[in-house]
Amino acid sequence: MANDDETDGLIASWPDLQSGPLMAGGILVGIGAVVALAGLVVAGAHVVTATRAWINELETPPGQLAMLKWEQAKTAAAAGAASWQKHPNAQVRLVRRASSASD
Repeated sequence: MANDDETDGLIASWPDLQSGPLMAGGILVGIGAVVALAGLVVAGAHVVTATRAWINELETPPGQLAMLKWEQAKTAAAAGAASWQKHPNAQVRLVRRASSASD
């Protein structure tokens, strides 16, 4: 037990903690978490309700608007590709010259 005598001076003493204040603090943190969760539920429900009401007031439903925009994008992409492929410069073919290294 010679090691115990050598390490007695090296061990730091821990503070004396009482369980009462620690339990009270833990309980208050738990209560605060429950109150915060209740606040998130109330605010989230309000946001969902307001968003549904806003979507119902729109002239064009979001799904129909998305389909319209998708058709517009496909048409624009097809028109751009066609104009690129039918451009006069696209019809020109480049001819490679034989390199002088192969002669």
